[in-house]
Amino acid sequence: MLKLIQNEWMKLWSKKATWIMAILLIVILLANAGITKWIESTSPAPEMGWQEMEEMNLMSAQDQLQNPDIGPAQQDYYEGQAAIAEYRLANDAEPFKVESLQQQVLDGHMMLSLVTLFTVIVGAGIVASEFSQGTIKMLLTRPVKRWKILTSKYITTMLFALLFAVLTFASIALFSWIFFGVGDGAFLVWNGSEVVEGSYWAEALKLSALSLASTWMIGTFAFMLGTVFRSSSLAIGVSIFLMFVGVQLVFLLQRFEIVKYYLFTHTDLTQFYTGFMPIPDITMAMSLIVLTVYFLIFMLISYWTFSKRDVTA
Repeated sequence: MLKLIQNEWMKLWSKKATWIMAILLIVILLANAGITKWIESTSPAPEMGWQEMEEMNLMSAQDQLQNPDIGPAQQDYYEGQAAIAEYRLANDAEPFKVESLQQQVLDGHMMLSLVTLFTVIVGAGIVASEFSQGTIKMLLTRPVKRWKILTSKYITTMLFALLFAVLTFASIALFSWIFFGVGDGAFLVWNGSEVVEGSYWAEALKLSALSLASTWMIGTFAFMLGTVFRSSSLAIGVSIFLMFVGVQLVFLLQRFEIVKYYLFTHTDLTQFYTGFMPIPDITMAMSLIVLTVYFLIFMLISYWTFSKRDVTA
């Protein structure tokens, strides 16, 4: 299996497109940091200080806690936000500025949508390209079972996603340090009973790991489509379409019970830590179960199709 994965990894990085995606990712992140810095330098000073902003955050959190329709996860989130705001005001604990290394690192998980996009391209083509290029016959003549070959391709796709996620995190940290430097402020967390100072690095890594759930599922979906239809363009097109439209459908279906079992209701696991929950009464455990079921269905279809397909013609 290790040799199969190594072979797939070498084939992946022998393509110019893979290097272009890596360079493009770095260029986009560099441009994002540069534009943010330019906006900061040309924008007028804010009219409100951080104390006024925290007072507004406190009032907003308290208003949300009065809403009887919020779920348990949202209630915990807003209780924490209210406690943190009160602590900052009482102890003069300034938060990080948006234009600082710390805050950019904390918000870095939002840029992982780029990793998802590139993973879709790789996952959709890693099997389909073997059929379009006619190399699938030579690959299957090896004394290796088909399921091992498909497994090595899937693992390679996920390793690619993980590598690009690490590259994204490191690039954001580096470019933020170059453009903004280390800012002042304190990162505070609510542990359920009291407000304590936490590590923004650990928080950023946690949010990034949770954001990878979307990359994992959409990449697996693209991998399945590429395996079933042997067309990378179809798999890429459908996956990217669902990537941008799927979340919007959550809001259209939120009045119906079926939305709780809809894939894109659960792909964003950061919702349990950011308070943005379109469907309030779902839980982390439920999301993990739903994602696991979808994953098993996607992989079952992929393995069944690949093992039964006739490639002799």
